[in-house]
Amino acid sequence: MSLNENRMERMRELLITTLKPDMLELIDDSGRHAGHAGAKTGLGHFKMIISSAAFAGKSPLARHRLVYQSLGEMMQTDIHALNIDARLPG
Repeated sequence: MSLNENRMERMRELLITTLKPDMLELIDDSGRHAGHAGAKTGLGHFKMIISSAAFAGKSPLARHRLVYQSLGEMMQTDIHALNIDARLPG
């Protein structure tokens, strides 16, 4: 298993535990950023589509903050860039 596959598995675990999504799709987008200054650090670039009832009544910014909180330290140690599409169920 590659480093980014391990990262994605850990991301899944954290998000499932904290936000209990009814849908979660993670995409490793790191390959598209080869040569990018942020890619030199070895941190990953990811895209996420997530649907959770935890987002009800929250603005898009508040939804993103919930995701960042859920991922905790990974935002500093493993993730350089994260494209988030945070939706409500249905």
